[in-house]
Amino acid sequence: MKHAAEEKYRRLQSIVSDMESVLVSFSGGVDSTLVLRVAHDALGERAVAATGLSQTYAADEMAEATAIAEEMGAEHLIVSTMELTDPRYANNSHQRCFFCKTELYGRLTEVARVRGLRVVVDGANADDADDFRPGMRAARDLGVRSPLREAGLTKREVREISAFLGLRTWDKPAVACLSSRFAYGDPITVEKLAKVAAAEACLKGMGFRGFRVRHHDTVARIEVPPAAMATVVERHDEIVAGIKAAGYQYVALDLEGYRLGSMNEVLHAGLKQGRLRRAGAV
Repeated sequence: MKHAAEEKYRRLQSIVSDMESVLVSFSGGVDSTLVLRVAHDALGERAVAATGLSQTYAADEMAEATAIAEEMGAEHLIVSTMELTDPRYANNSHQRCFFCKTELYGRLTEVARVRGLRVVVDGANADDADDFRPGMRAARDLGVRSPLREAGLTKREVREISAFLGLRTWDKPAVACLSSRFAYGDPITVEKLAKVAAAEACLKGMGFRGFRVRHHDTVARIEVPPAAMATVVERHDEIVAGIKAAGYQYVALDLEGYRLGSMNEVLHAGLKQGRLRRAGAV
């Protein structure tokens, strides 16, 4: 492990130890898995994992989160969330993530209070400030802390430390809730979420990693790493059959490939256009 990452790792251990008891908002992704491992090592039974359960969370991700917590020996709670019943969330504005995290962290804060756990923590890292993440505002509003970010740990360093600790998530691709597959303004429904989940299960079952299926009405737009595009073309008949079976009429391959938060690109473009207008450049 590199010196910089080692220093931050020690800082992370100190930050978590000082919290005395925590409820970890646990998705089973690389970030929250490291937080849970450090918390469990430092605090033992005073560190509890909690995963929000709703139709926006893929079933295989829930199963993996449960398995990881069990392997660590950490107590793991399943907390039902109801964000889909909130029209502010279901209408899918660019603030969707704020309403989702408000629902999740609100419920976790109550669980922590009942269980006598002092702090709710999440897996946000130092790189997350570089993307549009309104859920971080919800965390601040509800007093949720982000020990990875407080320690200054980047995603690369989180992976480095996770590999050092032997965590099986060290190279796990980024995971996001299924609602991130929809363009802003396209209402979120249980039926649409099920289509996306089935389409992505098809690709995952074929061995693809680090991909997304973006929902565009009757069109499924596949984002895969550029190195995997040739495989998509080679296996196009199988992929098309599987994704059409999920409920889509058309299947498209995005030639830009997978990139984190691609549905935010329209927001960034709009902000840039607005700045140009204000400057008189357009």
